[in-house]
Amino acid sequence: MKKNAVNWFEIYVEDFERAKKFYETILDAPMMETEDVGGMKIGIFPFDKDHGGVGGSIVCSPTMKASPNGTVAYLNAEGNLDGIIARVEKSGGKIVMPRTGIPPNGFIALISDPEGNTVGLHSYK
Repeated sequence: MKKNAVNWFEIYVEDFERAKKFYETILDAPMMETEDVGGMKIGIFPFDKDHGGVGGSIVCSPTMKASPNGTVAYLNAEGNLDGIIARVEKSGGKIVMPRTGIPPNGFIALISDPEGNTVGLHSYK
């Protein structure tokens, strides 16, 4: 049995700097920016790679575009879901679905980033 159902996720963006600023602001954490990779600019969300953490990134690609109807990635909002939700609209995003209980698995919310992607937030608390 595999440890995690997800190995990596990518959120496609068209305005890299705007998207990076949005996610860094709402999550209150810096993203690591990579060099140009095959024509793509990538910003990696903080995660604990050394201890089996699952990572993901925003990707500005000439061929992949942001979409509100794509796969929904749930970002880790553990213990700070309400704080993150409070920063979404101030940072240019929208609340699609407010904090919602999913017993016994905690709480989720759905947001729309400034690029138009629907992104999930999850916290057990």
